[in-house]
Amino acid sequence: MTKDTSLRAMGWAQSFPVSQGVRAGRQWTREHLASLAWTRDAPEIVDAILLSVSELVTNAHVHAHSDAQLVLTWDSHCLHVSVHDSDPLPPTKQSEDPTATGGRGLAIVDALADDWTTHPQASGKTITACFVPPGAPKPRHGRDVS
Repeated sequence: MTKDTSLRAMGWAQSFPVSQGVRAGRQWTREHLASLAWTRDAPEIVDAILLSVSELVTNAHVHAHSDAQLVLTWDSHCLHVSVHDSDPLPPTKQSEDPTATGGRGLAIVDALADDWTTHPQASGKTITACFVPPGAPKPRHGRDVS
């Protein structure tokens, strides 16, 4: 079996306190996405990533009443967008109320990401969404939502 030596991982991490809002998270993410060559040819994926960052950071701030630790990891196959908050409870599916003004964050991430999952941790939980650039194989994982 031949070893794949082409894998090159890189990542960035930043904490966004509740007082900063989600705009700082989007701007920070946009700056780091610029270093990935494939983003120039995939503006729709960049938009999906930025909207997902907004939704996940908002969830940490609004629902978990927590700062959001945002980590971006590129492993040559998938851009992993992970947001950690201090609430140990897993996300719950919201009712489909068309008149509600909120509660659609994870549904939006579900629609935009190629995959996403929740990782419970002693200090809260991390939600990780995967975004695959054009031409790469899509992941085959299940979603974990209560």
